[in-house]
Parts: sequence; structure tokens; C-alpha cells
Amino acid sequence: MRKLVALPVLSADALSSVAYGPEAMLAVLVLAGGAGLRYSVPIAVTIVFLMLAVGVSYRQTIRAYPHGGGSYIVATANLGRVPGLAAAAGLMTDYILTVAISIASGMAAVTSAIPSLRTDVVPIGVVVIAVLLAGNLRGVRQAGALFAAPTYAFVIAVLVLVATGLSDAADRGFQPTPTPQLTATESVSLLLVLRAFASGSTAMTGIEAISNAVPAFQPTEWRNARTTLTWMVGLLVALFAGTIALVHLDGVVPSTNETVLSQLAHRTFGSGFLYVFTQAATAAILLLAANTAYNDFPRVLYLLARDHQAPRAFLRLGDRLAFSNGIILLSIAAAAIYAAFGGRTGPLIPLYAVGVFLAFTLSQTGMVVHWWRLRDRHWRKSLAFNATGALLSAIVLITAAITKFTEGAWFAVLTVGLFILVTTRIRHHYDTVRAAVALHPHAVEVPSRTITPPSPGTGMPRATRPEAPSEVPAEAEAESEETPEEIHPLSIVPIAALDQAGMRALAYAASLQQPVLALHISSSADEAQRFRDYWNLWGDHLPLKIVLSPYRAIVAPLVNYIESLHHQRPDLTLTVILPEIVVRHGRHRLLHSRLAARLRRALRPLPKVVVTTVPFHL
Repeated sequence: MRKLVALPVLSADALSSVAYGPEAMLAVLVLAGGAGLRYSVPIAVTIVFLMLAVGVSYRQTIRAYPHGGGSYIVATANLGRVPGLAAAAGLMTDYILTVAISIASGMAAVTSAIPSLRTDVVPIGVVVIAVLLAGNLRGVRQAGALFAAPTYAFVIAVLVLVATGLSDAADRGFQPTPTPQLTATESVSLLLVLRAFASGSTAMTGIEAISNAVPAFQPTEWRNARTTLTWMVGLLVALFAGTIALVHLDGVVPSTNETVLSQLAHRTFGSGFLYVFTQAATAAILLLAANTAYNDFPRVLYLLARDHQAPRAFLRLGDRLAFSNGIILLSIAAAAIYAAFGGRTGPLIPLYAVGVFLAFTLSQTGMVVHWWRLRDRHWRKSLAFNATGALLSAIVLITAAITKFTEGAWFAVLTVGLFILVTTRIRHHYDTVRAAVALHPHAVEVPSRTITPPSPGTGMPRATRPEAPSEVPAEAEAESEETPEEIHPLSIVPIAALDQAGMRALAYAASLQQPVLALHISSSADEAQRFRDYWNLWGDHLPLKIVLSPYRAIVAPLVNYIESLHHQRPDLTLTVILPEIVVRHGRHRLLHSRLAARLRRALRPLPKVVVTTVPFHL
């Protein structure tokens, strides 16, 4: 992506937090009345410093990980598996709440302008999540001017709002407008200030998005990513600080009926076009921010599944080249949380802060270890930046966890703990399976002779769908065999790895004393060559066909190849023999793909195709 496109697309999450971060801070301070609101400016200055420190520290991450360095990757590589899982838990909590909070805040912006919709925020928000689900399952991507427009519109709207508001304040000598008479329900205390600081710090969410997406930039990727990050942090500081300054000068206080940003726009622009534009831009960028999670959440699940710490189903790409299972899980979780909290932003903030700053802290701590081990040019300066970011993030994390524990932070802490426990158990199960199916000497007898498939006359078919299947005579397609002699069989054994389960399926196919073809789906040419080398080492006892599937799809390439072979040789009865892991406990079934069932559904329309499985019991 060009920087002009990457900036709005990757910054939507961070910049949109201006719509709810300042308000979350003020909602805590207002509990102490006017005395509490006086602390808004000092706390905002501290948060701005935190933004700058974390932004500079992520510039070091981009330099160290030019191919993308998300919190999970950095923490796992430098701190170990458990800290990496904790970072992943923080990220996934962050992404789920990004959807819920962005939709809630977007609905608040809409209902501020259209109060009559206030009673319907939950069903409308759930419908919006359903629309995001449908769009992402169909392969919608965040690219181009369409997705850049909401962010630029929001930035322009808030900058015009701040500039106009400051101009009006200058006319009165920057004298703050007195706040309305407030009734204090709490006294000003250190605990109150810390709670406000933790809530306001949620305006930093999304800062790490650019460090995750470095390969998406035009060359030189890391340099363009760092430049974009600098612009994003600069805009975030300007929007956040400008909003707080206007709140202070205009004497605005949080209200249950209208957002702070809407109040500022009303005071500055009235109820005309600029007000409507500001509210529409706010709702649009929050919708875009919610959509960013649909790229990042499935990606983290994919990385976990690749490392055997999440079900393998999350490795699979759908027909539209999207991680469909991760997208569905994100939508269900976000919709459940959104509905459970009544579509309100305030109660969700305590859960948000813990996940965001847990990922920040572990990522930056991992970078400290990285520089300490590497010790290349300028490593001391980079280490100092990352250490500062890690320390400040840890302070916010501890503050949020303690001060907001009873307000919902306990749920986030519990979720992280359960996530680590579950993913660790998943890893243990996969390790157990891998040890059980690993080949050892004389584990499986090889076929006594090579059994070859019949030649279709023009060579083995390619794994592509034929252009004109109608050329096959109708009588050849009919299933008219009535005696065994009329059936001409060919066994096809899809095999993912040379392990005991795969060898047993091959041995079973060979034992039928009919032609056998082994079929392997590879995601790259290198992986295909590795499998070919293993196959030759085994002895190349059976013919092998390798099909490349660069998008890691399994079922579609299998079906395409079998359909192609069927159309070229309609006289053959094809038996697809699949190895199947049979687990002892029902809870482990979700960890293994149901390839046979999916393949049966896909091949059911084809005549003379049989799908069977060879179980391997653990």
C-alpha cells in the first residue's frame, strides 16, 4: 500500500479512539464534580507523553521486525511460549472489544444526532456486526480510497472542530466556560485519578497495527511503515489533546444522552451541515475501526494454530481466501459482549484497558530482550526507547487491573488466564498426537510391489477444473455396473504427512490389490520438494501426485483434482481413502479437521466416487 492509503486504513483503530478515550477519562473524573474535572488536563498531558513514548518504541519494533512484528511474535521469540500466549490473549481480547466498543461508540454518535434510535441500539448494533461478518466472509478487504475516506473525513472534521473552537476561545481570551453545577459522588483521591488515567489511556489502542502490517507497504517497507507510524502518532496526539483542550475551555461534561464529541460539535457548529458531517464521520471511522479487527483477529488465531496452540480449523482459508472460522468466532464473541453490556461504551472500557496494555507491555519487554541479545548498531538507544515504553505500559496495565478490577477488569484477567490454560492444553494434545503417529522403524510394512494407476492416455490430469465437462458421453457417466468385473477401480489416498496414520491409509489402499495414487497438497514449491524427498526416502513405492495450493486450501484443490480425473476417465470408479485420527475424548474432536465429511459433501454430486476413511486410534 501507498502511505496515503496505509495511513488511514491502518490508523482507523487508533484515531477512532478519540471518540471514546477522552470521554472515558472524563466520565471517571466527573464523579468528583468540578474538583475532579480540574485533573483532566494534567492526566491528558501524561497520556500524550505515553502515546509518544509507545509510538517511538514501536518504531524500534518495525526496524527489528521488517516482516511484521506483532505482540505475539515478538513476545514468543524473545520471552518464551507462555508470555507469547499472554500477549496473544491480550491481542484477541483487544480485537473482540474493538468491535464491541467501536460499534457501541458509533451507535452513541448516531443516537446523539438521532435520539429516537436510543432504545434500539442493541438490535441495530448486532445487525451491524452481522453485516461486517457477511462482508468479511465474502472477502471484503481494507484497501483503496473507499476505506481511506472515513478516516480522512474524521481527521478533517475533528481538526476543523478544534481549530474553530480554539478560535472562539481566543476571542474571549481563552477563559474557560464554567461547568454546570455538579454533584460529587466521590472525593478526589489517588485511586480516582489513576482510574481516570487508565480509562483515558484506551485512546492508544491500535498503535501497534502498523508494526503488524509492515509487509503491506511499498518498498522500502520498513522505512515507509515507520514514516506512517510517525504521522499516525502525531495525528493521534493532535486530535486527543485538541479534544481535551476544547472540553476544558467549553466546560463540557459527560452526559448519558449525548457524547462529548457531539456536545463540542453542537456548541461549535450548531445543528447544521458541519455538525452532521462530524457525527457521520465519527460513526464511519468507528465502523472502519471495527472492521480492522476482522483482519487481525483471524491472523492471530492462524499464528496460534500454526504453532499448534489453537485448533487447526483456524489455519483454513475459506472460498473467498478469508480465515472464515476466525471471522465467525470474532463476530459471535463481539456480538455477545456488545449485547451483554447493553451496547454501552462505558462498562466495556475496563475490559479494554487490560488487554491493550498487556499486549503493549509484553511486546516492548520482548524488544528489550531482543536488543540486549543482538547488540547491533544503536542498540542502547533502541533498548532505552523500548524499555521506556515497556515500563509505562506496565504501569498502565497494573493501574487498570487494580483500580478497575471490580468494574470488570477481573473478567479480562480471568479470560487471559483461561486462554493460557486452554492453549497450553491444546499444545499438549497436539504434541501427544504427534508422538503417537510419528514413524519408527518397521512401524508399517511397505507394499510388496508397486501398484500403479491406469494411464488416462494423455498423462495424469492437472488439478484444474475442466473447461468443458459436457464432452464426456452421458452413457459413460451412468452408474450401470452390475458385476464386479464391470468396475474399474482407482484408489486415491490424500496424504498430508508421512506418519503412521498416513502410512496405514496407504497400506490399506495397497492391500486392496487395485491401482493406487497418493495425492499430496502443498502450500509452496519448497514444501512440495521436502515432501517429495521424504517420499523418495520411503522408497517411492506408490505413484505420487503433488498439487500446489498457495492459499493453504485443502478441500477445493482435492475436489478439483478428483473432478478433473473423473471427467477424463469416467470409466473409473474412484475411491478416496482418507486417514482419520480417532481421539479418545470427545472434547478433542474439535482439534482435528472433519475432512472426510467435507469431502463427501463436495463430491456427492459426482457419480462413481466413493469416500472412505482408515481410522487411527490414539
